[in-house]
Amino acid sequence: MTKKPHLTFFSQTFPNYFHSCVGLDSRLLFAPASTKHLIYRDMSGIIGRKMASKAISALNTSRVFASRTFSSATKEMTVRDALNSALDEEMSADPKVFVMGEEVGEYQGAYKITKGLLDKYGPERVLDTPITEAGFAGIGVGAAYHGLKPIIEFMTFNFSMQAIDHIINSAAKSNYMSAGQISVPIVFRGPNGAAAGVGAQHSQCYAAWFGACPGLKVLAPYSSEDARGLLKAAIRDPDPVVFLENELLYGESFPVSAEALDSSFSLPIGKAKIEREGKDVTITAFSKMVGYALQAAEILAKEGISAEVINLRSIRPLDRPTINASVRKTNRLVTVEEGFPQHGIGAEICASVVEESFEYLDAPVERISGADVPMPYAANLERMAVPQVEDIVRAAKRACYRAAKSVPMAATA
Repeated sequence: MTKKPHLTFFSQTFPNYFHSCVGLDSRLLFAPASTKHLIYRDMSGIIGRKMASKAISALNTSRVFASRTFSSATKEMTVRDALNSALDEEMSADPKVFVMGEEVGEYQGAYKITKGLLDKYGPERVLDTPITEAGFAGIGVGAAYHGLKPIIEFMTFNFSMQAIDHIINSAAKSNYMSAGQISVPIVFRGPNGAAAGVGAQHSQCYAAWFGACPGLKVLAPYSSEDARGLLKAAIRDPDPVVFLENELLYGESFPVSAEALDSSFSLPIGKAKIEREGKDVTITAFSKMVGYALQAAEILAKEGISAEVINLRSIRPLDRPTINASVRKTNRLVTVEEGFPQHGIGAEICASVVEESFEYLDAPVERISGADVPMPYAANLERMAVPQVEDIVRAAKRACYRAAKSVPMAATA
């Protein structure tokens, strides 16, 4: 049996570590496709359940990943397709880029973000792994040490806790501890934050966790254009990037400009976007909460309050100049996030505004966040634990010293 080039590199460079990580079922990595269904049948857990029924049918289906030809006009694109096209174009442009994770190959990704990539680039660059986040994250960091550009997919960032040592202590610190001699061009990506009905252990927002760590860059896209431009920037970046997606946004469609459809397109890391200009109150948000902030701004506009909505895009580095410039114009601030209230992104933004623009504030800063409890499973309690549009409206009215009125209920989070 012939090993694939990337796998040969791993096993020769880190022989003991490699075999300890994937030895739990190295059959899965090295078995020919014709026999993998026998392995899946014996495996338990996520791969065993899903791959046995779905991946084999996928193997027997002719899947051609067509080359993309974009028109010059603005078009609609889902966040899923935006991420998929960004991966495809960056893998096509740079042979050092490869994808690794659970179900990224034959199952085409748990959320179909890697759809078609196995057929186009082969198993040496689209690597299915066993259920061992610590294993494949560590292998990815080692590959980045040696000049490759891994993209590590976590089925959910809740599972990244199994790999936290490699992210925080290996990837984030190596450049500093080597006096700049070691670069770690790796991307850790996957869905983050609350989904729907998946309980406390699968519903956490990790933006503040990773945003607190020097050496990491942390991005959180909202729209399809965000997803394309920021993922491309992350892959091209010489430093480790944590890329926080949102499961509930994958199927959402957004307009994408002709510029963003170009394969050379990327967005600057560390730069926020003003999604809506306003003069009465600044609302900051990231990921799915940007949509809620924009809905709130529409409601506020009908009541004579002009809200400026800032899509953070980048959690670390945080675009403090854009935030403070907006607050100095509107004189009020509301921050919105799904994460826990203590030590969160909103707290950091409020601190920045108090430190740099305190004399411009006409009202106390307002923070909207998830509830300070583990995520409930019951749908009605889950909705109460996640920020809603009406919460943002009420906070903005408080900041503007307006009496709160009843507002339409938000879509279920």
